[in-house]
Amino acid sequence: MSESRTPPGGAARLNTAVAHNARVWNHWIGGKDNYEVDQRVGDHVASIIPVIRDIARADRDFLGRAVTYLAGERGVRQYLDIGTGLPTADNTHEIAQRIAPDSRIVYVDNDPIVLVHARTLLTGSRDGATDYIDADVHDPDAIVERAAATLDLTRPVAVMMLGILNFVLDTDKARDIVRRIMAAVPSGSFLVLTHPTSDAEVGGELQVPAMEFWNENATPPITARGAADLATFFGGLELVEPGLVSCSRWRPAPGSTLVVPQYGAVAVKP
Repeated sequence: MSESRTPPGGAARLNTAVAHNARVWNHWIGGKDNYEVDQRVGDHVASIIPVIRDIARADRDFLGRAVTYLAGERGVRQYLDIGTGLPTADNTHEIAQRIAPDSRIVYVDNDPIVLVHARTLLTGSRDGATDYIDADVHDPDAIVERAAATLDLTRPVAVMMLGILNFVLDTDKARDIVRRIMAAVPSGSFLVLTHPTSDAEVGGELQVPAMEFWNENATPPITARGAADLATFFGGLELVEPGLVSCSRWRPAPGSTLVVPQYGAVAVKP
């Protein structure tokens, strides 16, 4: 089943004159759903921090490993993917429903070009459900309320927040968003998170100048956070091994040595 409860009108917000994160990210991972301005800004960011394309791919690969782990080893059958970005290969629903066809997935984003593509590309399995809602991460209560139309919030949910809280500039606000969403899901639910960092231990020194350029030339504005701040987002949760690490080092494929300045973690609600 595939459905969307989002009203039309997203195209009215589409601004192709300013680079936007979802489209630039799509450019970095080799996608085609972007514009010249996205390519220009994305290429300039890459000239400041050449590892950015590795970050984008590592984040995507982390998504695949995390969902495979949750669906295959932990039996999770419901996913709330907030800040989904533009659909590419092996989206959350494709990975989860490949393992368990009855999996139910709700995607959340508020970029109008993502909305257009979600309506045509995010189709689920016959036994499960895939829904898309047009909503802002800054309004977690609305996200939870609308997600409840597709997800059973009395059963465990994997809350996916990959590369989205970096657009919530106030750390207290970002922490509160996580707290409110995780409060709405039951014991046995998971938080899956990635976030860029400037921590030198994982090679993040170039994130600051890259983000300064981004904030002057693209939208939405972004911030990096250190491991200490990110650890507080997991208050009341139990981190799954290996804990909060470079997302490329979270249960990596054998032989992988890549380390990127993007933290990743999976945690369970006791």
